[in-house]
This record gives sequence, C-alpha cells and structure tokens, in this order.
Amino acid sequence: MNAILKVCSVSVLMLMIASSCTTLGPDYEEPDAPVQSNWNEYEDPLLEPTSPVDPQWWKTAFNDPALDGLVEQALAENLTLRSAGLRVLQARQQLAIAIGSQYPQQQQLGGQATTEGYDGSSFETYELGFNVSWEADVWGRFTRQIESASAALDASVASYDGVMVSLIADVAQSYLLIRTTQQRLVVARQNLGYQQESVDITQAKFDNGDVSSLDLEQALTLLYTTQSTLSALEVTLQQLKNSLAVLLGQPPQGMNVLLTTPGPIPSVQPQIAVGMPQDLIRRRPDIRVAERQLAAQSAQIGYAITELYPQFGIGGSVGTSVSTDDGQNFNDLFSSGTFGYGLSGFFQWNLFNYGRLKNNVRLQDAVFQQQLEDYRQTVLQAQADVENAIVAYLKSQEQLNSLQQAADAAGRAVGVSTSQYTNGLVNFNTVITTLRTLASQQDQLASIQGTVATNLVAVYLSLGGGWSLARGDDPLDLVPDSTRQEMLERSKYWDKTFRE
Repeated sequence: MNAILKVCSVSVLMLMIASSCTTLGPDYEEPDAPVQSNWNEYEDPLLEPTSPVDPQWWKTAFNDPALDGLVEQALAENLTLRSAGLRVLQARQQLAIAIGSQYPQQQQLGGQATTEGYDGSSFETYELGFNVSWEADVWGRFTRQIESASAALDASVASYDGVMVSLIADVAQSYLLIRTTQQRLVVARQNLGYQQESVDITQAKFDNGDVSSLDLEQALTLLYTTQSTLSALEVTLQQLKNSLAVLLGQPPQGMNVLLTTPGPIPSVQPQIAVGMPQDLIRRRPDIRVAERQLAAQSAQIGYAITELYPQFGIGGSVGTSVSTDDGQNFNDLFSSGTFGYGLSGFFQWNLFNYGRLKNNVRLQDAVFQQQLEDYRQTVLQAQADVENAIVAYLKSQEQLNSLQQAADAAGRAVGVSTSQYTNGLVNFNTVITTLRTLASQQDQLASIQGTVATNLVAVYLSLGGGWSLARGDDPLDLVPDSTRQEMLERSKYWDKTFRE
C-alpha cells in the first residue's frame, strides 16, 4: 500500500508540474508586408478604389446569362475544384489526429493463452489486461502540433479559394475567347463576301477586255487567303471549346452542342470597383495561403524546442491471470483474487542528442524565415499583378475606341475605291489595298473587343474576386454530396455528415 501511495504522489506531482508549465517557442503574430497606399491609376474615372469587389463580379461585369450558367456548372462539376475540397478534408483529419494526441496515447486491450509442460505434465495460463499511458503536454508539444495543423487547415481552405477564383476566371476567359473567335469568323465571312464581289467585278471587266488578268489574279489571291484564315479560326474555336469542356468537368464532345450559335462579344461595364491595396491581404487566396503556412511553420519551431526538454507521463494497467497449475481454469479468469493493477510515472529526456535537436530548431526557424520572405514577395507580386491588369484594361479601352474609328474609315474607303474602280478612276491596286485593310481592321476590332473583356477578367482575377462566395461555415461543405456518397459506399468509417 505504501508503494502505491508513493507512485500516486509522484503522478500527482507530475500533473501539477504539467499544469504550471508554459508553452515553449515563439507565439505567432501576423507579419507586416509592404503595401502601397493606392493604385497608380486611382484617379482614372473608370476605377472605383473605395468600393469593394463584388464576389459575383462576372454577373455585373458582363450581364450574360450564358456565362452565368457556365460558371455555375463549373463550380458544381470541375474536378480540380473537387480535388481541392478533398485536400481540405485531409487537412481536417490531420487536425483531428493532432487534437487526439492530447489524450492517452496508448490504450491497449490484450490477452493470451499459453500451454507449458515439464516432467510429463502440462498446464495452461490465461491472461487478460488493459494498459494505458499518457504523456502530459508539459511544454506545449501537442499544443504546438494542434496550432500547426489548424493553420494548415486554414491554408487548405485558402488554397481551395484560390482554385475557385482561378476556375471562375478561366471559364470566363474561355467563354469570351470563344465569342471573340466566333465574331472574328463572322467578320472574315463578311469580308469574304466583299472580296467575292471584287472578284466578280474584275471578272466582268476582264471579260470585256477592260483590264488584264493581273487584276483578276490579285482579287482571287486575296479571296483565297481570307478563306484560309477561316480554317485556322475554326481550329482555334474547337480547341477553346475543348478547354472549356474540361473546366466544366465533362468530355470535349459535350461542348459540341453548346455555344454552336455565334453570339456577340459581351460588352463590359467600363467602371470597375477595385478596392484598396490593403484589401488584397484579406482577399487574395495566394496571400492567405502563404500567411497561414507561415503560421503553421511558426508552431513547428515551438514543437522543435520542446524536444530539448524532458517528457513526463503516467501509465497504468489492470489485468487478470489464471493458471491450471494453481488449480484454476479459464472460468476463474474473472473471479476475485485474480485481478492485478499497476500505476506508474515516467519521464524521458534526450540528453545525448542536443546537437541534432538544436539543429532541428535552427532548421525550423530558417524555414520560417524563408517562408516569411516568400510571403512578403507574394504580397509584392500581387500588387504588381493588379497594376499590370489595370493598365492593360484601361489601355485596351483606348485601343478599342481607336480601332473602331479605323474600321469605320476602312469600310468607307472600300466603298469609295470600289465605285471609282468600276468607273475606271483608280487602278485595282487601290481596291486591293482597301479590301485588305478593311479585313485587317475589322479582325483587329473584334480581337480588341475580346481583349477588353478578357483584360477585365484579369483585373478581377488579380484582385482575388470571387473568393468569398457564399458557403457554409464548415470546411466540409466544400466536398460535394456526390463525392461524400461515393466515399461512404467505399468505407464505413465516415459519419454520414462527415463531421463525426
């Protein structure tokens, strides 16, 4: 009895020591990063730096129901987004494992039956016991592991947001490029008609002996050249549709029935809300990923420091044992007098590994510093991305206005030159030049209309637009129901809500 009391006293003393110790290592604080006070073009009337970015920016930016439907389908079916959701689920399980480490780490129920013999006789022994041991979180070893796993979970959620933001932008840009290519095809076919009229005119004049075959051959050369561009544009159009199909989580063949009718390039609302540069740190998923990874690494420094200190714990066991050599049998296994128990306190200290353990602390701290510099670089790069996207959007608007006037002038020039050629006032080189210029200007106009739209998408992508789309508070809501059902059918260890 005295021995048992001594063991209990030691165990209680250890628990008191554990409760009085503090968590070792640095406590994480969100770092400062260089952030500019405003955007370079903040005075431009097309920018609204004081208004927040609309989470569903594509709806207000383009007001195109077809695009809205494609984005919704991609958010529901895209496989890369589902993969990102499952990485969140994995991080959640890692956090649950870390939390479980706070509780008794070893819990074993065991038993055995043996037969022994000597001098021609034999006997059986039956044993059944339960062992448990618990390492106290004296220095915050398990606390730091939980901190790290929690920050890693946050990083996985931010990474999911990054995939979602990129997906929405990719769908929007693919759709806009499809509409742009369709419009370029429309323009090319219109110019093909103009050029066919020119061929007819030169053919008639040649037949009448008014011009040489040179005019006719020049007209045919331009016609066939334009026909060749149609084939190239059709290849581009099909490839864009195939890319969009993958984003929608379906085979390319499925896109053959979608977007078959050419549609106009969606016009954009010129003014855009960009918010302030300081908002990027909260909004850009890649910045939040870098910051949360930094927090996770900070906890790893503390965990490495705890390895330098002794580890304390308590253990206990209870069991029963009978032997036929003592006149007992299996039925006596649970009778009184066969039970025994034990209680112990223990500690271990890596006294002769200080070089390795201290170097590990230095390693974790160096990793933290490297990730800190990466975080600051990410913040800087994010601001550069926004500035690049803003200036590209604003200047493409200026290009659009200029090319619209150029295309209008080219159209008028074709009409004048064709009329004058018919009346013999100019040679055919003038007609060819105006026809070629018209085709080029109209193609550039269609292209710049698409560029304005895709540059606007790039602005919202650089701003992290769309990351805060409405969803449940629980990260598990990122895993779609169909995926959960597939996992439930494969393994019985999931709760139906995945929250157990």
